[in-house]
Amino acid sequence: MGVGLVLILLGYGFYRDPRYIPSPLVGGAAPDFSLETFKGETVRLSDLRGKTVLLDFWASWCLPCRAEARDLEAAWKRQGDDVVFLGINIQDSKAEALKFIDEFGITFVNGQDPDGKVSVDYGVWGIPEAFFVSPTGRITYKHVGAVPPPILAAKLEEARRDLVSADSGRGEHQAIR
Repeated sequence: MGVGLVLILLGYGFYRDPRYIPSPLVGGAAPDFSLETFKGETVRLSDLRGKTVLLDFWASWCLPCRAEARDLEAAWKRQGDDVVFLGINIQDSKAEALKFIDEFGITFVNGQDPDGKVSVDYGVWGIPEAFFVSPTGRITYKHVGAVPPPILAAKLEEARRDLVSADSGRGEHQAIR
C-alpha cells in the first residue's frame, strides 16, 4: 500500500503545474487598489462597488494576451453599464502598452501597475490572468490564461449574481518575468 501511495503522489506531482496554487482570494473580498489609467485618471476598485468588474492582468509581450485582446474588446462592447472591464498592464513599458491598446483598438479602461503591488496583492503568476468581481466586491472566479469567450460570458453572469465558482480556470498563459 505504501508504494502505491507514493506512486500516486509522484504522478500527481508530475501532472500539476508546480507554480499553480489555487487563489485564496476567490470567495473573499477583492483587495482594494488605486491605479492611474493611461488617460491620466485615477480609478479605485472600491469606487466600482455596485458594478460587476473584470480585472485583466496583461502585458504587450505576452502572446496569449495578444490572442485574447480582440475577444475581450468584443465582450466589453456587449456589456451594459453595470459591468466594468479594467485592464492592468504589468512588467511593461508605457510606450509598448499604449501601442498594444492602439493595435487592438481597446476601449475599456486600462492602467499600469508600475511597481507590481497590485499584481502581488492578487498573486498573479501567469498572464493573462483575470479576476471576476461581483457588485458586492467579492472575487467570484479567477482564470489564468486567455479566457475563452463562452467562459467569459458565463463567469461575468455568475459574478453579476454574486455566485462563486468552485474552481479556477486555466488556459494558455505566459509566466510573468
